[in-house]
Amino acid sequence: MARDELKNAAESIEQAADATSDDEAQDRLQTQAAKFEDYATADHGPDHGQLARHEHILNEIADDEGGDVASNLKDALESITEFRSTLEGV
Repeated sequence: MARDELKNAAESIEQAADATSDDEAQDRLQTQAAKFEDYATADHGPDHGQLARHEHILNEIADDEGGDVASNLKDALESITEFRSTLEGV
């Protein structure tokens, strides 16, 4: 079962990775994008805690990089928030 919001987040994160010139940030973003690709098609999606950790990493990179990277990560974070609203719990 595909989770569109997580797929959208993965695509936005990948675009952010393409927009950065920092190799470390690019590696971190590619890792994040791959995780969200996995989540989008997994039998069980991520929980609130996993998503919170990802959000922290993405916000940190957005703050450090700014510009197009931050804009793409803002889109990813909006998709993550939309998906989180469908989860039970916190």
